[in-house]
Amino acid sequence: MAPDNAIVSLDHVGKSFTKPDGGTLAVLEDITLDIRGGEFVALVGRSGCGKSTLLRIIAGLIAPSSGTVRYHGAEFNGVNPGVAMVFQNFALMPWLTVEKNVELGLAAREIAPAEQQERAQSAINLIGLGGFESAYPKELSGGMRQRVGFARALVLQPDLLLMDEPFSALDVLTAENLRNELITLWTGPNFPTRAICMVTHNIEEAALLADRVIVLGGTPSHILAEVPVDLERPRDRRSAPFDAIVGKLYALLTGTAPAVEQPADATLASQPLPNAHVGGLSGLVELIYALGGHTGIADIANDISIDTKDLLPLVAAAELLGFVQVSGGDLELTSAGKQFTTADIQTGKKIFAQQARTRAPLIRTICKALQDCGEGNMRGAFFMDILEQEFAPDKAEQQFQTAIGWGRYAELFYYDIDSDEVKAGPALDTGPRM
Repeated sequence: MAPDNAIVSLDHVGKSFTKPDGGTLAVLEDITLDIRGGEFVALVGRSGCGKSTLLRIIAGLIAPSSGTVRYHGAEFNGVNPGVAMVFQNFALMPWLTVEKNVELGLAAREIAPAEQQERAQSAINLIGLGGFESAYPKELSGGMRQRVGFARALVLQPDLLLMDEPFSALDVLTAENLRNELITLWTGPNFPTRAICMVTHNIEEAALLADRVIVLGGTPSHILAEVPVDLERPRDRRSAPFDAIVGKLYALLTGTAPAVEQPADATLASQPLPNAHVGGLSGLVELIYALGGHTGIADIANDISIDTKDLLPLVAAAELLGFVQVSGGDLELTSAGKQFTTADIQTGKKIFAQQARTRAPLIRTICKALQDCGEGNMRGAFFMDILEQEFAPDKAEQQFQTAIGWGRYAELFYYDIDSDEVKAGPALDTGPRM
């Protein structure tokens, strides 16, 4: 039974979508979660794991395929009446002024015009937009547009504020400023909502803002862990307790806690190719080597001024290929990684080819199919059909394109876009049969 102060309760929720061939694609599975009054919850996970889908289920924008969702203990159908949402891309009406954008939700609830104006002005002042009431979105910076998004949500005085990567479209300094202002408002006496649930890719952001971090993973996604953040605000990013929480979250997201599936047992669905180009993951391995073979994920992200969400696919790719070992938030170069990064170009290609064809299920599948067919070439559509049995069309296309990039670099196989043919390369022709 959900606790008395639960605003939203999810009970064994799952979500599947219908694929073009009539089959089903399971995105979420067995999600049981309570969001309680007075807490800030962050949802984190790798790209495509279903975080935004889960947020929309909580909002009532899409229905679950299984399980139940309750608002204050009552199951609901349709839009959740007690939530408001802030989107990544601002989602403002360009033909409306700031004031009219903020009033939009109140008008939908048939609030009297005078009360609409009064509440909108209060929300505009709360979020620091006083003086911009008559401005149009095109006149505003990205940060100010997102402030309008916050005001439009907060004017509804929702029980639960939902935020889908609200800072990711902003520059670094603007995002940091808005995070700080949000926490100041959240911890103050006049914040007009009882709880917040935020989707983010940024691990430090989750640890900085949330009271509890929900880590999603797997295929289909389920809750891997709930990590409490029992730190006083404002939080010191340089403190050992903060580093420990960030390290634990990195460990969960990179698959080192709990232990990851062994490559020999992995399948296309359980071990997809990370969305990482060879140049990027090679650069990561070289950087770790230059730093003495051991460093932290957060340290690299800070050193090269890259968002952690953009770094994680490279880490996952290097780990999949056996070039690095990940422990918590730490990276350590393996012997294969050292050989790869210190070798000449042609030797490096051979090392990459060996690691890819033995450790990456999709590369292994393509290599074996090309070897077994006798002629050494097959239609790309054949592999896309296989991938679309496991992934949504856009994800299947990403998997195929990543595989082609890896295969080209390793000279295992090539792709002719005009004939839609995948052709065996010299490294596959001369290499040992699987």
